[in-house]
Amino acid sequence: MIAEVIINRNAKNLNRTFDYHIPTKWEDVISVGTKVLIPFGRQKELEEGFVVALKEKSEFPTKDIAKLEECLQEEQIKLARWMAKRYFCQVSECIKLMQTPGTRNKKSENRIGDKTIQVVYLAKSKEEINLLIETEKIKSPKHQRILNFVADNEGCTISEIEMFTEGSRAVVNTLIKHEYLELVEQKIERDPLKNKQVEKSTKYSLTEEQKKAFEAIQKASKENRFEEFLLFGITGSGKTEIYLQTIEEVIQKGKTAIVLVPEISLTPQIIERFIARFGKESIAVLHSKLSIGERHDEWIKIKEGKAKIVIGARSAIFAPIQNLGIIIIDEEHDSSYQSESSPKYQAKEIARKLAKQNQIPLVLGSATPDLTTYQNALNKQTTLLTLSQRANQAHLPKVEIIDLKQELAEGNHSMLSRELYQSIEQNINDKNQTILFLNRRGFSTFIMCRDCGYTVKCKNCNISMTYHRKENKLKCHYCGQESPVVTICPECGSQKIRYFGTGTQKLEEEIHKQFPSASTIRMDIDTVSKKNSHEKILSDFQEKQMDILIGTQMVVKGHHFPKVTLVGVIAADSSLGIDDYRANERTFQILTQVAGRAGREALPGKVIIQTYNPDHFSIQAAQKQDYQTFFETEIALRNQLKYPPFCDIIVIGISSSEEEKNQKIGNWIYQKLLNLLPKSEYAIFKPMPAPIDKIQNRYRWRIILKGNMNQQTNEQLNKLMEIITQKNQKDIRVTIDVNPNYMN
Repeated sequence: MIAEVIINRNAKNLNRTFDYHIPTKWEDVISVGTKVLIPFGRQKELEEGFVVALKEKSEFPTKDIAKLEECLQEEQIKLARWMAKRYFCQVSECIKLMQTPGTRNKKSENRIGDKTIQVVYLAKSKEEINLLIETEKIKSPKHQRILNFVADNEGCTISEIEMFTEGSRAVVNTLIKHEYLELVEQKIERDPLKNKQVEKSTKYSLTEEQKKAFEAIQKASKENRFEEFLLFGITGSGKTEIYLQTIEEVIQKGKTAIVLVPEISLTPQIIERFIARFGKESIAVLHSKLSIGERHDEWIKIKEGKAKIVIGARSAIFAPIQNLGIIIIDEEHDSSYQSESSPKYQAKEIARKLAKQNQIPLVLGSATPDLTTYQNALNKQTTLLTLSQRANQAHLPKVEIIDLKQELAEGNHSMLSRELYQSIEQNINDKNQTILFLNRRGFSTFIMCRDCGYTVKCKNCNISMTYHRKENKLKCHYCGQESPVVTICPECGSQKIRYFGTGTQKLEEEIHKQFPSASTIRMDIDTVSKKNSHEKILSDFQEKQMDILIGTQMVVKGHHFPKVTLVGVIAADSSLGIDDYRANERTFQILTQVAGRAGREALPGKVIIQTYNPDHFSIQAAQKQDYQTFFETEIALRNQLKYPPFCDIIVIGISSSEEEKNQKIGNWIYQKLLNLLPKSEYAIFKPMPAPIDKIQNRYRWRIILKGNMNQQTNEQLNKLMEIITQKNQKDIRVTIDVNPNYMN
């Protein structure tokens, strides 16, 4: 017997199968999906691979499989092969998404199954490390990247360092040898729900609208058939209660459920709702803020059938759950459901494929559905279930738009309009809570010399550095590079350095000045970098009754705070200005979602939106919480301009360390595309530098195609990727992304 094996490595030229002989003793136990260790090439160490097919004989000389390890299901291997073609990536990359977190190949020393684990700490202080980097005593970018990562994530494992920094164990060992890092044996507690103490709850009586939606989903579930539902409910309309009652019915049938949520910050509250209804024992949680050990144990819990409900972010769709009965995707419009790194998969597509395969319902929930999802509902491809009223009889908040141009004309140069200032003051006096939303972190968004116009940019990326006042540093939000604050212009020597723009740090400082007695808490990427920090911020805000929560889009979605009666949007225009066809949609979604945090119970809510574009249709529609008007206006624009959902936008990204290489390979790909694809069906634009044309010292170009992605086009583009791989351009990276989240 012969096994066709995919090598578990990222090298492009290994994205194919290799034949290996199956020793007689394993013929009855080996199957498609079995993880094996094999001799490969001239390497002394065994290589890790997965069996993707079995056959009787091979036309090539074959070596024996050396060892059997973990086994995936045949359906998982089929899914991985489908994903590789659909998302133009390697099969091994897709298989990794389905492996038990923390499983290692033969080169690893850590064993996640143990009760202790080796974790990495700085051997020197963070200040000493920063000084060594600044004085270039530590020159290697890899060393700098790993040290910066460990400084921000002390107690991480080597595998986490490898995963998030593209470093290696060898580099870590070098840093340990030079006494920059140290390994510590640490006992680990790996139950993420261990400290969750939640009172048991019973199900609520459903409103008539909720009952209709519940019964429609239940009918598909009982009949064991696939049906896709869009649960389109305004904020606070009780979508989660429908999820809970539907899952309860599914579990009573002896089946299981997957619930996807978009943000890690959203998981604490939704997990508490599920624990209160179903208990901790039947729930498994999967998201990136868990340690690898916690993810490993949760994965095993799912695999062994102990968990009936999986709740998690995007990657939880690959959980090895058996006897699946329903998949629910909350806040289905959220961009985080699409991966930005290879494999660039869309979780909704994977969920749809699994739901069809298992003949079960797929429920997509949102107050502001993705335009394509809603269009599918209007075209009857998806069943539309509408919730038009808040479940607890609460009213939608009153929304006011403040024209910042008028505020400036009347002499108000503060970040807060007079109306917002007075409303915050009143809310503090009434002992109610306020959320202030600003979708930019840091203190100032860029620094410029007023004499010559020089702007401080990251030396690795062609992007402005952001000033973070607390650390008194400039930071690049793309590569993480940090540098000291500039006080003298390096171009002209002027000292007239000016800080422009506003971030959450600056807003927090302004609030402290204007409301010194108010208690505040800030939630953005800078404050939630540590484990469980997002959960602590949310619980502190709710339990300690703090006055004001300041945050980025992390505070926008899904949270339920009974005492929040005021929401202020500091700069509604920030998402309108992005170079992306989805700018209007994102603005409407984010404003509607943030407005939905106010007045969710008995107390009436008020929302103040500050903007320089008060007449923009997306802001006007958000004020009225009017999705229908927004949809009709935006869909007409998309149709006129031939944007999704009326076509697909395919972005071929090219990057290398030399811009000339990008131009050369870009022109070659462009000519190939002109020959491969019919001009009548596709608009193919010439290769150009990307809007952000340099990230992490790699120059970026792109080719944009507009047309409908079909099976034939997918095959042609996969062939093109094979030809590029055969050209063996080592420094060149080529990616293909269909309808990417961001056009940068």
